[in-house]
Amino acid sequence: MSAGTPPLRILIAHNRYQVRGGEDAAVARDLAALERAGCAVEAVYLDNEAIDSGLARLRTAREVAYAPRGIARVMAVARRFAPDVVHVHNSFPLLSPGIHAVARAAGHATVQTLHNYRLICPGALLMRDGTPCEICVTGSPFQAVRFGCYRGSRVGTLAVARMVDSHRRAGTWRRDVDRFVALTPFARERFVAAGFPAERIRIRANGLPDPGPPSDAPRDGILYVGRLSLEKGVLVLAEAAARSRARITVIGEGPLAGALAGHPGLDLRGPCAPDAVQAAMAQAVAVVIPSVCYEGLPMAMVESFAVGTPVVASRIGSLASLVTDGTTGLLAEAGDPADLARALDRIHNDPAAATMGRAARAVYEREWREDVTTRALLEIYREAVAARAADVPHARTGT
Repeated sequence: MSAGTPPLRILIAHNRYQVRGGEDAAVARDLAALERAGCAVEAVYLDNEAIDSGLARLRTAREVAYAPRGIARVMAVARRFAPDVVHVHNSFPLLSPGIHAVARAAGHATVQTLHNYRLICPGALLMRDGTPCEICVTGSPFQAVRFGCYRGSRVGTLAVARMVDSHRRAGTWRRDVDRFVALTPFARERFVAAGFPAERIRIRANGLPDPGPPSDAPRDGILYVGRLSLEKGVLVLAEAAARSRARITVIGEGPLAGALAGHPGLDLRGPCAPDAVQAAMAQAVAVVIPSVCYEGLPMAMVESFAVGTPVVASRIGSLASLVTDGTTGLLAEAGDPADLARALDRIHNDPAAATMGRAARAVYEREWREDVTTRALLEIYREAVAARAADVPHARTGT
């Protein structure tokens, strides 16, 4: 913060996931970075472990559109802490988008990070039957009910669809949120298509502290780091591994771990500590991100670029622009194991992989290093505070 300027007071609200993942880690990193930048920061975390019975699940489903108990928890802290900004990350299912109207009515600026597509897609991934699906982007979210897009449950999907529909009809996104944070231009385009106000969506990546200059030591093998689930493309990776000559190490856990166990070409290591993951990335020729869904900004990519390791990614959604084919890594057709195997073999045997790694590191330094992304976030907060201070109804200003 500049000399003489009071530190911004930021209240972070986040509904943590049952299985901790990249979004939870990104929230924790943001909190620490904001503190290092001189902000006063508090966080309210809601945990799904509280949904521990049939009655609790029923009550949560009934309240998912406007969760009064979760909102009350956040506002109790807000009354004591008096934040300039209430920054919401995941609000599902214990907080709800209804927090924005209540926080803004109390005089706080509001910011919403769009980590995934939950606010426009009951399944959160814009994916159905293993392929991209956008029918709810401009159409009724209740279309998802017949497909059971939320965890294969039509009842559960109905509850989430009601949340999406309620806030779309209420005008929450145009009336109650001062700024949105999209992780990539691709994600911004999808939300704009769904009716979110384009002029209030800022693009800001999740940052990462600098791990230091990459080593020039020899590298070997291909590395996958992430959840072992269908949308991450791990079954495609397994088929590609059987065709590829490269050694592929897999770090992570998830519902498909059993299906991948013993698969030829894959060395499953299970979950590893962050330091071990970083070391493995720094020693790999490349990291592979074979997703078949629209990703946000995978932390595996940010972490890989930070240690100077190129990425082989699917040509789908934001990944197609995050990796510059032949410069910071290689692209393969999403869901095509033969094309993925070709790309893995090419980069594993290509002396130019080191040059790609240096280009990847340059992207990290320019766009994803923590000081860069923290400055961007602080500017978004200042915009949000100014918008709230103006206190002019969005509908009247045309925004």
